[in-house]
Amino acid sequence: MAFATAQSPGAIGRGMAYALLHRRKLAPYLYVAPSVSLFFLLMLYPMVAVFRYSLLDGAILKPSPKFVWFDNFLQIFSDPVFVQAIGHTLYFSIMSVIFHIIVGLSFALMLNSDRIARPLQSILRVLYILPWLFTAVIIAIIWRLILDPNGVINAILMALHIVDFKVEWFSSSRTAIHALTFVNIWAGYPLYMVTLLAGLQGIPRDLYEAASIDGAGPVRQLLHVTLPQLKPIIVSIALLDFIWTMQVFPLVWMTTGGGPIHATEMMSIYTYKAAFSRFQFSIASASAVVLFIISMSMTYFYIKHQKAVR
Repeated sequence: MAFATAQSPGAIGRGMAYALLHRRKLAPYLYVAPSVSLFFLLMLYPMVAVFRYSLLDGAILKPSPKFVWFDNFLQIFSDPVFVQAIGHTLYFSIMSVIFHIIVGLSFALMLNSDRIARPLQSILRVLYILPWLFTAVIIAIIWRLILDPNGVINAILMALHIVDFKVEWFSSSRTAIHALTFVNIWAGYPLYMVTLLAGLQGIPRDLYEAASIDGAGPVRQLLHVTLPQLKPIIVSIALLDFIWTMQVFPLVWMTTGGGPIHATEMMSIYTYKAAFSRFQFSIASASAVVLFIISMSMTYFYIKHQKAVR
């Protein structure tokens, strides 16, 4: 007697339904798998490798480097150049963020004002956003020519009898860090201007009308209406800008290279020189880890602020 070996139609249907359900559950992970793989390959693995190098003696150069744990960190913090680089980086970043906010908000308020005609506003928007269109290399070349001892700035200052000698803006240890910070402020304010202008245009006009009825003038409206409404945007963009500015490399390298006499030495420049000038990859990795920790601490505050805004 022959027995039927074929499965029943009900069993086949349940199997197909289970396979389809399993495939649907697996599909989202397959979609994100390429990006997750790239993240591990291009970001997470290098970060772990750099942290490992910071704990080794003679990483990359020695065939079997030994673990020295935190000796490299003790070495860089005992280096006065690295401590100076931390101070320069914080000064450069903090002053850039402060003046980015001031300049960007000033231009945004001016472009949002009803006292300026629409055609003129369009022209000014194009002019004010120009620094944002230039690359770091072009910005460095432009300002090295402008701030050259025989450049335009010195010619104007001497013509107005403000100075009686040619100032070496990037070559003097007294002025280099300030000149570099000024260039970075000029290069970065358009981002604030565009973002804050969008925020200003989103503030309801009823708030200003109510404040005007209560007797508030332009200054009080700015302090009690405009700034509170823009506070979430200002805090968010300031934290991001601080993180980005701490890691600036091309502008500094193309203008001063960290000189003169380490007067503009930043943490990024210190790391680069340690790795590719002195071939001290363990020291460079330790410096990079310190910069990473500072950046991640600011990232924590940024994420916390974003959650509070939601």
